[in-house]
This record gives sequence, C-alpha cells and structure tokens, in this order.
Amino acid sequence: MRAIDFGRVITAMVTPFDLEGKVDYAGAEKLAVHLVENGTDSLVICGTTGESPTLSWDEEYQLFQVIQKAVAGKAKVIAGTGSNSTSEAIAATQKAAHLGLDGTLQVTPYYNKPPQAGLYQHFAAIAQAAPDIPMILYNIPGRTGCKLEPETVAQLAEIPSIIGIKEATGDLDQASQIRAITPTSFDIYSGDDSLTLPLMAIGAKGVISVASHLVGNEMQSMIQAFITGNVQRATEIHIQLLPLFKALFLTTNPILVKAALHMVGLDTGVLRLPLVKCSPELESKLRVVMNRLGITS
Repeated sequence: MRAIDFGRVITAMVTPFDLEGKVDYAGAEKLAVHLVENGTDSLVICGTTGESPTLSWDEEYQLFQVIQKAVAGKAKVIAGTGSNSTSEAIAATQKAAHLGLDGTLQVTPYYNKPPQAGLYQHFAAIAQAAPDIPMILYNIPGRTGCKLEPETVAQLAEIPSIIGIKEATGDLDQASQIRAITPTSFDIYSGDDSLTLPLMAIGAKGVISVASHLVGNEMQSMIQAFITGNVQRATEIHIQLLPLFKALFLTTNPILVKAALHMVGLDTGVLRLPLVKCSPELESKLRVVMNRLGITS
C-alpha cells in the first residue's frame, strides 16, 4: 500500500450546477483551484456536501477527472464512492482507482442499517476489490442511521488500504476510543468543523471541512498553531470561527455553504431537489456572521 498524506485541511467540495440543474464542470474546476489556493490540502469530490445522492455515476466520474486535472500536482483528490450497495461501492471504487485518484471516502451504508459484522464485511470487501487505493471510512450516523463502533473501526484499521476515518458522530468519547485502539498511523479527521480543535487534542490529524470553502487559510492557521504548541492562538481562532461553523449548519448542508459562496462571488448555482434554497431569514443570519468575520462587507 502506497503511503499517502492527505494533509490537515480536506475540503468536502460542493458540486456547482447551472440554472437548469446540470453539473457545471467549468465552475467545479474554478472552485477547486480557488480552494487549493486558499488553505485546502486535499479535496473530497462527490461526498455529502457535493450532493452525491442526486448525482449519477457518470456525472461523478466526469467530476473526478475534471478536478483531478485542475489540481494536478497541487492537491490530492479523494472520491466519494460509498454506497449502501456493496457491489456499487466496489464498482465505483475500482473506477476511481483506474482513474488514478488518490483515495476514496466510504460512507457507512445508509437505510439498510447493517450490524457491525455487516459493516466490517462491507468495507473489507471494497478494500479487497480495490487494494491499491487508500480508503477513509466515513462515520456519520446522523445522516445514515448507522454507526461504526470503535472496535469495528480498529478491526478495519488492520487492513492496509484503510488508512483513516472521518469521524462525524459528534462524540468525543467515540473519537478517544478509536484513537486508543488504532495505530497512530491511522488518521482521524473531524467531520465537524466545530470539533476540529477538540478532536486534535485527542489525536486527530485534521478536518474534512465545509467551512474551508470560506476560511480555509484560517483553519490551516488554527491547526498549525495547535501542532506547534501555540494552543492559546489555536483556541482564539477556533472561538472566532465558531459562529460561522454553526451558521453553516442552521439547515441541511450544503444549502447554506452554497448561499455563502454566492455572497462572496463564487456562485455554485442551484441545489438539486429534494434540497432547496434557504429562506431569506437564514440567509440574513448567515450574512451577519460572515460580515462580522470580514468575509463579506
């Protein structure tokens, strides 16, 4: 298994659409370059924030290739190829490996709610079918209704290509238990912007972020301050950014981050149903927070 470093700030990138709801590939290329120039180390393409449930596999494969070309030599590209169908996840992951992408993000199977033994076999089967591409597990029971327990994560961490986890349970004890029973080489990434700093205190490497669309450099500064021992400065940045972290999730992600990008002149277009544009009230609350941070004027 090739060693790979995805960095500290990984942005879960939104998918730009045009006014007719078609994927805006040129806009995706432009956004990816902007993110990499502003604090992002690696990109997750076609994850939850990228509205993956409403993308076809053909759209996803084309996005992978467009972004791979746009950021070649500047950032790693991680493909969201997870599914609640093991065979679909295998096929998509093999395709990502064939395209030469740097890694995959694999969400826990949603809706069918497998037991821990089923979860282990699901991820192990994907890893066995595509052993040459690094895999990051994605634990987000609030969206999937399915939780990876620390003991299952530890078992999966023994598989060479499974190199880390996006931990989005919101539970610091869960992350602590994972850290306690996995090798230090197994990377833990916060799946919540607001828990990045607390999770780093218990051994996380960084964050797979939504807010980095807007404050990637600041998040990078916070993390670097922490790892160089300037905890006070890291805490100051965390407290400063906390209102934004919370404002972006006043309704379902990625509704508000798309609104925020529009406010700063990076229009990523419409959302695909069943997601819809945010209310004027929520947009106003977000704008106030962004104005206070100097992101908008």
